[in-house]
Amino acid sequence: MINMRKVNILTFPREKHEKIDSLMRELQIRRINEEILDTLIFVEHPEIVTIGPKAKKENILPPKEFKSKFVDRGGGITWHGPGQLIVYPIFKWDLKDEVNTQLIIKKLEQWVISAFRDLNIIGDVDERMRGVWVGGNKIVSIGLSFLKWVSRHGLSINYDTPEGRVELLQGCGLDSGITSSLSARGYNITRIDLERSLLNSIYILGREID
Repeated sequence: MINMRKVNILTFPREKHEKIDSLMRELQIRRINEEILDTLIFVEHPEIVTIGPKAKKENILPPKEFKSKFVDRGGGITWHGPGQLIVYPIFKWDLKDEVNTQLIIKKLEQWVISAFRDLNIIGDVDERMRGVWVGGNKIVSIGLSFLKWVSRHGLSINYDTPEGRVELLQGCGLDSGITSSLSARGYNITRIDLERSLLNSIYILGREID
């Protein structure tokens, strides 16, 4: 039987990106030092667009109407706001089959696809961009950074975002309108539904709830 790593769960209703970013940095160092278990954060942010190094280098910026912030995760620009569940795994990925960033991203994709399946949603990957897609629209974005194989940042899942906001952006370099939400695809899913399904499928990451 595979040994599962224990995971601690932290859940916040809605917090500013700056506050959670500071918390992630603290937890990352504590995880490196073996002071804490792997930790999974669930949260939503007030509206903000984060800009990764790729977008900054290519000068792909959001419209001025959006509050924005430069971050050090992989990827381009990503919208955050109400109706989007953010999932931050502060995990130590140093097991034999984990020390590879592409394999880690694939694991995270399969985790979400499994959780979606539990909600009768068919999710898949798409060669156009990493993440999870539903019916030709990108619903889940993934962007990570690592320090000594402990991850920071994570996944954003658009389940019921305000109409037209996430669609307005060229998310992660895709044409506007490609990134969308589950509600726009006709699914009536709550944040509680998503969290429950993700936790039910966490074994896919080789983890179990402490």
